[in-house]
Amino acid sequence: MSTLTRKYLVVYAIVMGADWLQGPYVYSLYREQYQFPERLVAVLFVTGFMSAGLAAPLVGVWADEHGRRRLCMVFCITYTLACVCITFPVLPILLAGRFLGGVSTSILFSAFESWLISSASSASLPSADLSTIMGRATLINGIVATIAGVVSNQLVASTKNYAVPFIASGALLILGWCVIRGTWTENYGATSAKNDDIFQVKRLGVAWDIVRQDPLLLVLGLTQTCFEGSMYLFVFLWVPALQEYATSYPAQPLPLGYIFSSFMISMMLGSLLYTAISSYHASQTRPGGDSSLTLHAKLSSLVCAVSAAALACSISSRSEYVRFFAFCLFEACVGMYYPVQGMLRGTLISNEHRATLSSLFRVPLNIFVVVSLLTGVSSARYAVLTASSIMLVFSSLMTGAVIVSRSDEQQQQGNGASANGNGHR
Repeated sequence: MSTLTRKYLVVYAIVMGADWLQGPYVYSLYREQYQFPERLVAVLFVTGFMSAGLAAPLVGVWADEHGRRRLCMVFCITYTLACVCITFPVLPILLAGRFLGGVSTSILFSAFESWLISSASSASLPSADLSTIMGRATLINGIVATIAGVVSNQLVASTKNYAVPFIASGALLILGWCVIRGTWTENYGATSAKNDDIFQVKRLGVAWDIVRQDPLLLVLGLTQTCFEGSMYLFVFLWVPALQEYATSYPAQPLPLGYIFSSFMISMMLGSLLYTAISSYHASQTRPGGDSSLTLHAKLSSLVCAVSAAALACSISSRSEYVRFFAFCLFEACVGMYYPVQGMLRGTLISNEHRATLSSLFRVPLNIFVVVSLLTGVSSARYAVLTASSIMLVFSSLMTGAVIVSRSDEQQQQGNGASANGNGHR
């Protein structure tokens, strides 16, 4: 376990650090430094999400078919090129950068996790150890993101240039490529005999049939769409939402890097809470207690419910302080969401289609985000946040009604079979 943990977490820290360096200043770079109107900024964001949505199913298929390690290395290259493109205030180049960034995001949130789960399965690691690795990954993600927010703030403060964090991000991605190449081994999903179907239509059809016939996977995909869609809209909304009522220091710009770091500390605290809960559950597991699937389904439902409450609170208040702390609560939920969702995917999705299905779930996610952005997020900010809150409530209820209840039924059947077996002995 220690070797796999080290290999994965080192790479994960590097690539997520590169991603988080860009987080505080994407909106400000377009809106304030390049002086683009907000509608055009929304178009740039939409381009990234559309490319992510179009690439998502293909990325998953290619990861399963051609190797997760190989695609992770491709991610480092494409995301580096995206960082280069964003430093040129020329619309066609910026659009190309957003396209590459969207493809890269699809790889980041499917191939890396699939590589870890498949490697853990090959090493015969128990579910508790995999849960520990994912909890540590989210914790490290929070630490790295916090540091990245401070570093990006200092880079911008010292250079007066919002593009500098993107240059630093590209340098980290090159380092990530080298580490992956030198330390990771390759693993695959199911492979087909023929490779003439470049867009893998048949494989996607099989994956869709699997999802369509399994209510648990449908709800899993619904949760990913609702939660991650709300999270990506939050990326676009948090800066103008805080600036709207930031009256304490009207003559000074908000310290966006430090605010971003506060969000990341909140996310880290959420991951620590998840680790504490999962560790306590593992130590207290007894006959008749909740299974790992039941626990993670309940946590998923709770995370969606609390996230909905946080967004609703940010809508109802006009105080920048209340909004700030509501956003921190939302980020704490993000810290719990990733390991919880990762464990649910690891439990409910078979290895041969894991990356394919994980990426397939991102298609409705990106459609949701694109439609929301095209409504004119700035003018419809409250409507978008309200819709996100309602969808999170719906996802919470569906998770409780389908996954939790189904896992409880399976556990009761297993306990009943065990009791009958004991009675016959």
